[in-house]
Amino acid sequence: MTDNSAPLPIAVIGAGPIGLAAAAHLVERGISVKVYEAGATVGANLRDWGHVPVFTPWEHNIDQAAQAILERQGWRMPDPNGLPTGDELCDLYLAPLACTAELAPVIETGARVLAITRQGLDKMTSRQRETKPFEILVERADGSRRRDLARAVIDASGTWNQPNPIGASGLPADGEAEHADRLAYGMPDVLGRDRSHYAGRRTLVVGAGYSAANVLLDLIRLAAEAPGTRVDWMVRGTSLAKVYGGGDADQLPARGALGWHLKEAVEQSRIALTSGFAAARLRDGGGGLLLDGETAQGPRSLGPFDRIVVATGQRPDLTMTRELRLELDPWLEGVKALGPLIDPNLHSCGSVPPHGHREVGHPEPGFYTVGVKSYGRAPTFLLLTGYEQVRSVAAALAGDMTAADDVKLTLPETGICDSNPYEQTILAAACCVPAPAATAACCAPAPVAVKPEKKSCCGSGVAA
Repeated sequence: MTDNSAPLPIAVIGAGPIGLAAAAHLVERGISVKVYEAGATVGANLRDWGHVPVFTPWEHNIDQAAQAILERQGWRMPDPNGLPTGDELCDLYLAPLACTAELAPVIETGARVLAITRQGLDKMTSRQRETKPFEILVERADGSRRRDLARAVIDASGTWNQPNPIGASGLPADGEAEHADRLAYGMPDVLGRDRSHYAGRRTLVVGAGYSAANVLLDLIRLAAEAPGTRVDWMVRGTSLAKVYGGGDADQLPARGALGWHLKEAVEQSRIALTSGFAAARLRDGGGGLLLDGETAQGPRSLGPFDRIVVATGQRPDLTMTRELRLELDPWLEGVKALGPLIDPNLHSCGSVPPHGHREVGHPEPGFYTVGVKSYGRAPTFLLLTGYEQVRSVAAALAGDMTAADDVKLTLPETGICDSNPYEQTILAAACCVPAPAATAACCAPAPVAVKPEKKSCCGSGVAA
């Protein structure tokens, strides 16, 4: 039975690193919160690329409020200079965090938010709008639906599940849906669980960002182990300066090294590169997939390929917020205030000025877009950015405007600052932590973070 006298909670959508950080800041301020996670575990999206090391060290991947909660349970950060994989971020950080007494009761997994509106009002109605609570339509994994109320909403749902298509126009290429069984989006584990799809075969990787770079480097490692493995790379642009990076000038050495190794592999012909190619059509060539497109010299076909990895970035899902009054950048689809600061058509440095609740808010009072979704289609989001966003938002929701407006953010430079367009995305982290006796069903306490076997991240899995 719901206690109608209790204040409505703040709803947080998404239980990845930014969503859980938002919950941690709210809990630390004594504010009621409810976290909705569509996946079966917290940080579920990170498991898709769990094999990939991030290029930001542990000290840049941990939120301060989350760390405070964890350390009260005896948790200690792994080597601050170490570079965790997505799985390690889940196993050693997010899983334990989700199992703490503070957060375990407020997380619901298997709960997909389908739509958000104002109770009793549609998007057009202005009268007394700010006095009405948010109404959230939630679908459980079993298909059942319910409506919850919240006094504010923090959307940290990310963009991972909305990959951009292979088509250069932003629409799926002709034949993309029909040949989906031979396509992979994002960063498949070509050296591990997905190895059989790539070993001894010819693979094309499409995209000019860090996701594509990781897949390409894994494929050339596979080629050294599995005879007959061939690696092709296609990009839409003609400049590779962004993905090759700033080398020694990059303040994140692992990011600089990623680009350097990729450049070396291309120069040594271990990767066959095609640049300036606008994909338009996929078709079966008998011996594999053919990709038709346009170049400056005219039409051209690539292939045949056994497999194509589409690493062309992601875009935000805007369907659930259709009844809300949002102010978005017209082409990035991130929050409007950030658009001019992060537009890859104009910037490539990987830095953004400090910003907080005022920039990630909207004309809809009490609604905030945070994390990678606040960047929309733009690349180079780092967790540090999202952590400062949610710290500021939590302070504003608590009425502490001095703290909310005292935003500070220093991001490591890429070492490349020019005005060439860029395509791809980046990301950084994710999932689960030690439980006290009351939540022992979630996880066992661990005073020192040691990588356990993979397991489900915590979260109640039921309505609170």
